[in-house]
Amino acid sequence: MTSDPLAPLDLAFWNIESAEHPMHLGALGVFEAGSPTAGAHAADLLAARAPGVPGLRMRIRDTWQPPALRTPFSFGGATREPAPGFDPLDHVRLHAPTTDFHARAGRLMERPLERGRPPWEAHVLPGADGDRFAVLFKFHHALADGLRALTLAAGVLDPMDLPAPRPRPEQPARKLLPDVRRLPERVRDALSDAGRALDIGAAAALSTLDVRSSAALTAASSGTRRTAGVAVDLDDVHRVRKTVGGTVNDVLIAVVAGALRSWLDERGDGSEGVAPRALIPVAKRRPRTAHPQGNRLSGYLTRLPVGDPDPLSRLDAVRTAMDRNKDAGPGRGAGAVALLADHVPALGHRLGGPLVGQAARLWFDILVTSVPLPSLGLRLGGHPLTEVYPLAPLARGHSLAVAVSTYRGQVHYGLVADGKAVPDLDRFALALSREVETLLTACGP
Repeated sequence: MTSDPLAPLDLAFWNIESAEHPMHLGALGVFEAGSPTAGAHAADLLAARAPGVPGLRMRIRDTWQPPALRTPFSFGGATREPAPGFDPLDHVRLHAPTTDFHARAGRLMERPLERGRPPWEAHVLPGADGDRFAVLFKFHHALADGLRALTLAAGVLDPMDLPAPRPRPEQPARKLLPDVRRLPERVRDALSDAGRALDIGAAAALSTLDVRSSAALTAASSGTRRTAGVAVDLDDVHRVRKTVGGTVNDVLIAVVAGALRSWLDERGDGSEGVAPRALIPVAKRRPRTAHPQGNRLSGYLTRLPVGDPDPLSRLDAVRTAMDRNKDAGPGRGAGAVALLADHVPALGHRLGGPLVGQAARLWFDILVTSVPLPSLGLRLGGHPLTEVYPLAPLARGHSLAVAVSTYRGQVHYGLVADGKAVPDLDRFALALSREVETLLTACGP
């Protein structure tokens, strides 16, 4: 293993973190247990397998090398490098039995990862009844995006027969001087990138106008965390999709909009006229061809029609907005702000990280992200994975983040909220389940 500099977006995630706003993502997996000792056995397996996964032995180290040794663009950046004295027992922890996996996960999600070590953890939570156990994986966003985190987690689960990844094409050796014949092409590319950056910046500025959100989504951050999970039948989602049209993702986003409406009304905040800006991340890597390191993310920015009382009208509005985003592509519009990280020098990320973190609430109101999972059954120590709830980072000034995955016929909503701003997260989870039933009823028999 060799060291390599963090990509610009990874560096941004590394520098916007604070003690009250950790930038790790997570996943809570629930496994069947054949005995009360299954959790302890799972912890032993995770610790034994972790050293064999190269990405789990990599730490992130800030660098201040002079420009003579690196490009000026990377001065003040950070590198991903092998950690000396890697001990998996520092990262895999077995906890006491619990009756509530999500309550325990919420407290664990509050704690930032230790920055001097490889930034990941696995917490094994035995169930009090001995019939189940859960594993909470935490990965710093600078180490992995959703797809990369899935790859790392799969490395410590039981082996699966998966297709081999396609080899990356070899990059030609860099010359000391540029090929003058390619200068016109390079100039065109630079101008195109600059134009795209201006377009994204202008769209992001316009997105801050006429904001109709709710204080419940953008309350002052406390640093506390709650998590909750909801499982719904994927066949029900397909039934709505086939009746009304659009995609599965359109339906899942519309479910969030409808749940927000009923939740806000029930808690007395009111939903009339509310149309929060939802950031929908878009992965720009492909599972079988992506470079193993670095985030490859863009996004769409979509206003959720929370104020619309008609469930089918909400779904149609979501579908129309998402179709418009897809026609424009993930490289345009306010949702693609993450791509601007490539245009900021490393020192800019280092010095401006706290400011960027505080600006997140000006850009969007709620994160709604989808994490793909393999359709094959996953196991740990022979114990089948039955549920998996992805957990997204909670940005400064945001109260709620929603992550969604589909696994073996079910849709799992993983919810992360500020513990003080959203003490009733379970009520929002219940609203998600009810909204699926509302859509089914609206679609008719």
